[in-house]
Amino acid sequence: MNIENHHYGPQFHLLNNVFLESLLTRLCLNETKQPEINRLIEKLYHGLIEAAVNELFKKDIKNFKTRMSEIHPEVTLTAQVFSQITKAVSVNLARAGTFPSHICYDFLHTILPAENLRQDHIFAARTMNTSHQVTGTNLGGFKIGGSVENSHVIFPDPMGATGGTLASAIDYYEKQIEGPAKSFIALHLIVTPEYLKKVLNHSKRIQVFALRVDRGLSPAEVLKSPLGLYWDQEKGLNEHQYIVPGAGGLGELLNNSFV
Repeated sequence: MNIENHHYGPQFHLLNNVFLESLLTRLCLNETKQPEINRLIEKLYHGLIEAAVNELFKKDIKNFKTRMSEIHPEVTLTAQVFSQITKAVSVNLARAGTFPSHICYDFLHTILPAENLRQDHIFAARTMNTSHQVTGTNLGGFKIGGSVENSHVIFPDPMGATGGTLASAIDYYEKQIEGPAKSFIALHLIVTPEYLKKVLNHSKRIQVFALRVDRGLSPAEVLKSPLGLYWDQEKGLNEHQYIVPGAGGLGELLNNSFV
């Protein structure tokens, strides 16, 4: 996996992939509409989940018979594969995470047995004050399929803005659901420095994967510096806690529902 250098610490994995970066750039443009948005999201999340499992999932070396084994039974194929005892849960953080979670859940079926996989659902919404500033996260409903003991719990949520939703979701699994989980894995298209500070300080068991760090409201001299070198001076959120330059409200765009 090609990882870009940064100063945010070892829990953060910033993918350095020109193909995915090109698709993400197209996703952020005003002229990009449905159904192209969903098609781009599918390709982007295939890239993210592939990078995460290659980095974090257990692998085994095994021998296999191929189609040529009938003629040459003395020769087998030795290959590295994902351990079939690995367990994973993909969490749909509705609503922006609904389609990304389905993509990851479907992808995981190609490498792990079905009995080791499931998809959970959490309805999460920002709470705001009268000035339209984010004040917290309301987890309004759950469909949790059981224990997460020894499971990788994956949160495919496109925009890592404030970190409040992810922190609340991790707390719920740690305090309310039988475990412990093997790891928590967050998969984002874009994150802010503010998000990284919140989430990475919140849990030492979280691994964050992203395609881009947006810090567009930082001072000019900070923007010229390596990512995270002046973390305390970096800024990616406007007064309404939206990411700049960002991609707009992906929850609305993914669902084609602007309410």
